[in-house]
Amino acid sequence: MNARRVYIWGLPRSQIPFHPPNHTTTTTRLASMAALAGDVARYWLAEHPAIVGFRWSPSGGLWFSTWVSLLCFLAAYVALCLSLDAFLAALRRKRPLPLGPLPSAHALLMATVSAAIFMGTILSVVAEIRDTRWSWRGRSRTTPLRWLLCFPPGTRSSGRVFFWSYAYYLSRYLHAARGLFAVLRRRRGASARVFAHAAAVAMAFLWLEFSQSFQVLAILASTLAHAVAFGFRFWVGAGLPAARAARGAPVALACQVGLLGCNLACHAGVAWMHFGGAVAGGCSGIGAWVFNTLLNAALLWVFLHCYGKRGVCDDDGKKEL
Repeated sequence: MNARRVYIWGLPRSQIPFHPPNHTTTTTRLASMAALAGDVARYWLAEHPAIVGFRWSPSGGLWFSTWVSLLCFLAAYVALCLSLDAFLAALRRKRPLPLGPLPSAHALLMATVSAAIFMGTILSVVAEIRDTRWSWRGRSRTTPLRWLLCFPPGTRSSGRVFFWSYAYYLSRYLHAARGLFAVLRRRRGASARVFAHAAAVAMAFLWLEFSQSFQVLAILASTLAHAVAFGFRFWVGAGLPAARAARGAPVALACQVGLLGCNLACHAGVAWMHFGGAVAGGCSGIGAWVFNTLLNAALLWVFLHCYGKRGVCDDDGKKEL
C-alpha cells in the first residue's frame, strides 16, 4: 500500500508532513468494537437480571407452566390437526392447499429463534461453569462435561441455563405449526408428524418440571440443527440466489441424522453415569429421562418410517428436504 501524504494549503512540497497509514489504530478499534459487542451479547443473553434470577414455577406467572395448560394444548392441537386431516380426506382433496409465503416466513422465524437460544445457552453454560467451578474442587469428581450430562440430585430449575430451557420449551409451540402445515399440504404421514411435535412439547416441559439431566446438550444440538435446517428451508422457499442449485441438498436430513446421533450419545452417557455408578447419588430427573427415552425411541421410529419412504413426511412439500 502506498504511503498517504497530507497536503496542507500554503506549504511548499518539501515541507509537507508525512503520515504513514496507522494499521495498529484500525486493528485496535476493530478489537474494541468486537469486545464491546461481546460484552453486550453476554449481558443480554447471560447476565441480565431476568435471566440470572429465572425460576421455573407453575405459580410464577410463566406461560404454559402448568400441567393443565400443557394437556389442554396437546389435546386441542392433536384434535385440530386430526380433524382437519379427516375433513380434507372426506372432501377427497389430495392437492396441497396454497399457503403462500407462510412456510418460508415461519422457517425464518424458527431459524432466528433457534440461533438466539443456541447463543444464549452457550453463553449461559460458560457463565454457570465459571461461577460454580469452585464448588466442584475437592468435594466431588464433577467436571463440566459430567455436569452437562448429569445434574446433581436436588437440582432446581432456576438460573441462566433453565431460562433458555424455558425459551426452548416455548419455541416448541411455535415449531408445532409444522405439523399443521403438513396436514394442509396433504403430506403423507402427516399424522405421525403431528404426534412427533406434540411429543417434543411434552419432553421440553418435562425437562423443566423435573430438572432433567442432559437437557443442555440436547438444547444445543437441537437449536443448532434447527437454525441450519430452517435457515436452508427459508433460503430455498424464498428463492434466494443459488436456491435452485441447492434445492436437492439433503440439509434437513443431515441435520436430523446428526441430532438423533447426538441424542443417542447423550442418553448413553446419562445411563452410564446414573446406572453405572460413575456419579455418586445418580442424576437429577431420571424418571423423566426414562420417559424421554421412550419418546425419543418413538420419534426415531417416525423418522425411519418417514424417510424410509423417500422423505414423504417432509412438511415443506419437497421430497428432497
